[in-house]
Amino acid sequence: MSRTFGAVIIGDEILSGKRQDKHFAKVAELLAARGLRLSWVDYLGDDRARLAATFKRSMAAGDVVFSCGGIGNTPDDQTRQAVAEALGVRLALHPAGFEELKVRFSSDEITPERKLLVTFPEGCDILPNPFNRIPGFMVREHYFTPGFPQMAHPMIEWALDTFYRAEFRPQQARIEKAFLLTGPNAYESALLGLMERIVAEYPDLRLFSLPSLQGQERRHLELGVEGAPEQVEQAMVDIRREIEQRGITWRWRDQAGSDSL
Repeated sequence: MSRTFGAVIIGDEILSGKRQDKHFAKVAELLAARGLRLSWVDYLGDDRARLAATFKRSMAAGDVVFSCGGIGNTPDDQTRQAVAEALGVRLALHPAGFEELKVRFSSDEITPERKLLVTFPEGCDILPNPFNRIPGFMVREHYFTPGFPQMAHPMIEWALDTFYRAEFRPQQARIEKAFLLTGPNAYESALLGLMERIVAEYPDLRLFSLPSLQGQERRHLELGVEGAPEQVEQAMVDIRREIEQRGITWRWRDQAGSDSL
């Protein structure tokens, strides 16, 4: 993958727990369906300075970023202002956005308050909203959508299919397998050398380890890999060979991720 994809999920209501985030999993799903991966996600409140600093940093990094929330016209929405600050530009009524507004509302319904909905940082383009025609905006490979999932997710999907088809990767079968390790030597520090060797020898696999505690005692260590079936099978053979040499007790973790034998 040649591009880094990130997500910024915005809203005091999410950080306070009043609303549950519905964007992270969906953005990851939309990317995965195209053979891409979400590299990072930030959860931020409606804090203009913090938002501006975040977008300035991600724009400088050249990341592709999908931002959800905070582009409305109420005083608590600060995303448009923060992006303008990050870019060092003014906010202005967007001509193409205004045309969309005229499709959505009659002339009598287009109030100064509604014009704020299409007042964006200078130099940006509009991001089509198939749900109600009130667009988001995009600039420097950052795509700013409303917080409503039924609006944001089709807008993100449109951006992916319009601008990043060259990045799509064929879907390949991937599996995940893991051992549950027990005994006095079944802890991460003792197996760090083995993990580093597997990562070096199988760079296309994703290695994971997850300790499990029962009270103050170690219950087991889940150790496994995820990726192409043939490589997963070979890596698990290598892992099994070494843990048996070390006298570590093992059993398979079932496909559902539970602790059954």
